[in-house]
Amino acid sequence: MLTACNMEVPIEEFFEPLKLESPPNDLDYRRIEGHLQAANAFTRTAHQFVYIIDYYKRGFLFVSDNPLFLCGETMKDVRKMGYQFYQKYVPAPDLAMLLQINEEGFDFYYKLPTSDRLNYAISYDFHLEQPSKRLILVNHKLTPLVLDANGSIWLALCVVTHSSNKKAGNVNITKKGSNIIYKYDLATKEWLVQKRIKLTRQEKDTLTLIIEGFTAVEISSKMNIAEATVRFHKKNVFKKLEVKNTAEAISFATNYNVFK
Repeated sequence: MLTACNMEVPIEEFFEPLKLESPPNDLDYRRIEGHLQAANAFTRTAHQFVYIIDYYKRGFLFVSDNPLFLCGETMKDVRKMGYQFYQKYVPAPDLAMLLQINEEGFDFYYKLPTSDRLNYAISYDFHLEQPSKRLILVNHKLTPLVLDANGSIWLALCVVTHSSNKKAGNVNITKKGSNIIYKYDLATKEWLVQKRIKLTRQEKDTLTLIIEGFTAVEISSKMNIAEATVRFHKKNVFKKLEVKNTAEAISFATNYNVFK
């Protein structure tokens, strides 16, 4: 059984893989104010929890308001805690996993051409302990937001949602506009290359209408196809996404954007 992390993990370990050699100045911070305003605007219209990591200040520059993912803390408190938040609310096995993902993710990142680095995102799942001591599995996506003068990540945008998976891990790196997914094997410490899940046009339309809450009968009418065909497309979608029900399909589609 997983329990909250009581061990002290030095925060410095999260920053050891970074190559930070070009510290931003006060003018640089004034210039990125627009990013903070955009993040704040996004959180007013979406259910996801959003925060921005400042790797130079080794903390969080922005934290949105979502009680489920704040674990009982306030936005202000989480900003102040920074990476201490992980220490307090992530179970020990998952915290060790996050350190591994952090190291391997930055190793992958620094092998990329500087001009390409803003196009990549990494996704993985881990548990958070709620005030009730109940653990929830969340999906965490991280993408570079602003690079420093040397092409290292200065700011990273993070989006947190419920995970559609059953256990922690599930580490994927994707590139904007690419059909390739790099899946990390935590046991062998290898990156495996896979292609994105491909849905047919009718499967995408069916899934879209399912997400919008329409029944099979209503989808049949909207798509002008037989109800049996709707069920056929739905069955294929669930099989491709490796999910068992509508809730899992919606969560998977939200986390992994299968509509590309």
